[in-house]
Amino acid sequence: MTPEELRAKTREFLAAHPPASTDRLDFLRARFDAGLAWVHFPQGLGGLGASRSLQAVVDAELAAAKAPDNDPRRIGIGLGMAAPTILQYGTEEQKRRYLQPLWTGEEVWCQLFSEPGAGSDLAALGTRAVREGDTWVVDGQKVWTSSAHVARWAILIARTDPDVPKHRGITYFVCDMTDPGVEVRPLRQITGEAEFNEVFLTGVRIPDTRRLGEVGDGWKVAQTTLNNERVAIGGMRLPREGGMIGPVSATWRERPELRTHDLHQRLLKLWVEAEVSRLTAERLRQQLVAGQPGPEGAGMKLAFARLNQEISGLEVELLGEEGLLYDDWTMRRPELVDFTGREAGYRYLRSKGNSIEGGTSEVLLNIVAERVLGLPPEPRTDKDVAWKDLAR
Repeated sequence: MTPEELRAKTREFLAAHPPASTDRLDFLRARFDAGLAWVHFPQGLGGLGASRSLQAVVDAELAAAKAPDNDPRRIGIGLGMAAPTILQYGTEEQKRRYLQPLWTGEEVWCQLFSEPGAGSDLAALGTRAVREGDTWVVDGQKVWTSSAHVARWAILIARTDPDVPKHRGITYFVCDMTDPGVEVRPLRQITGEAEFNEVFLTGVRIPDTRRLGEVGDGWKVAQTTLNNERVAIGGMRLPREGGMIGPVSATWRERPELRTHDLHQRLLKLWVEAEVSRLTAERLRQQLVAGQPGPEGAGMKLAFARLNQEISGLEVELLGEEGLLYDDWTMRRPELVDFTGREAGYRYLRSKGNSIEGGTSEVLLNIVAERVLGLPPEPRTDKDVAWKDLAR
């Protein structure tokens, strides 16, 4: 399909579903059915089997028509992590059940991966799934789960075979967050909010029909999720001066009395780095047209975390005493992270989590070193040891 053909198809869709007079949810469902949700997905699953690069053609036409979007920040885990995993490993029935309400935002997803004893070493996870006929009974605890308090579904990895090395005894499931035995508790953060949660799973029964991939192949399936997660976090599409660099640049222009030579030099350096990172992310998205995301996303996520923390630190210094103010410590459970809609103090505090969420910076440095640069791997003495025999 050419850009011209896709542009014409999008305009025909808009003529049949005028944004101004069509219910928002009806519009989004119709857009999915028309294959204009994510054009590189197969027909019938929100796409047209077209090149990923053509999505920009659709998005531009819809934006010009002021069409409603699916509030992607609120459903980022579903869009960026669950959907590509379901597409690659799900059955046809699973794809047709989950993908449309995921994309329209009718069903929010969360990610049950990290555990109190298996954060940086995710493969050492201890949540157990024991098979009873056509059902798996799951017991364990997950932590740092964004959106668990509003999620209907979760992507879950659990240990199904403790007698083999840790990477080989894991299976990947879809967990219904409304099922008996699922308990979500808030984790209050340094910002005062509780956007993260801890999740306790006690005797949760998951039908085998909600398994993604083969039994024991959960680590391989999880790599698809994790690679897409890092691209989703570090490779998001931004305009020039989008993201954290925007507010501090605006303050610099509007408040000349705050300027110093030292702050100017630091701002110039970070502005250039932010622009380089933005253009690198664009190049990474273009590379995705040719295949699945690889370990390169780890580098983008690393840069995202470091830049956010340095830029927010500069902004607080630039504002002086004003930078120490904080608007509201009320305990809230937000549905999304709003980096640019709050004040400098919030950005400074919230950005501290960027080097933890989506893979710690220390782990991502190892991934870049070993899988991108080809450096010798760290010694791993537990590589061939059964999980049940590991020291915990």
